[in-house]
Amino acid sequence: MAEQRGFALYVGLSESKARESGMELSDVVDALNRELLRLVPRAESHALAVIGPGGEATRDLDVVMHARGLPEAPPFEPPADSGVVIDMGRHRLLVDERDAHLTFKEFTLLQMLVRNDGRTLSRGELRRAIATEHDTEVNDRTIDVNVRRLRVKLEPYSELVRTVHGQGYRFDGRRDVTVVRGSAPSPDLI
Repeated sequence: MAEQRGFALYVGLSESKARESGMELSDVVDALNRELLRLVPRAESHALAVIGPGGEATRDLDVVMHARGLPEAPPFEPPADSGVVIDMGRHRLLVDERDAHLTFKEFTLLQMLVRNDGRTLSRGELRRAIATEHDTEVNDRTIDVNVRRLRVKLEPYSELVRTVHGQGYRFDGRRDVTVVRGSAPSPDLI
């Protein structure tokens, strides 16, 4: 039986805006946490700071939403002539600025290969990743079929996913491949 176990509150507030109000960002976080504990003494909370580009070009809340990979965030606009853009947060693949429309299994494979760029992954490792992510049994044939479909959707960049005979598959990134890890341009989470 499922039950709601909590909620996320995303706050877009830069250090400079907090200081303009006479507060440090850490003081705002502490005050919000104290208020939560006043309202619900047994509540648990976790704060996560998002570091991103400075300036007014992007709203603070948009940077936070991008960093958390939320679909409500405004779309990431890849640089012109970027070749391949793999948006990990949105589970999206753009090839020469067109959406490749990957299935969940195809994207899970791509994601696993990209996270291990340059390292050969066995069919067993890929099977386990898909089985865990999709709660389903997967065999070697399923891996091979999904890799083949992924390569078709990557055209004309299909050589990014290489077969290593007798071992498995490998992703070989290069300059015309942009990997967006949940934000633009990739802020660090601390």
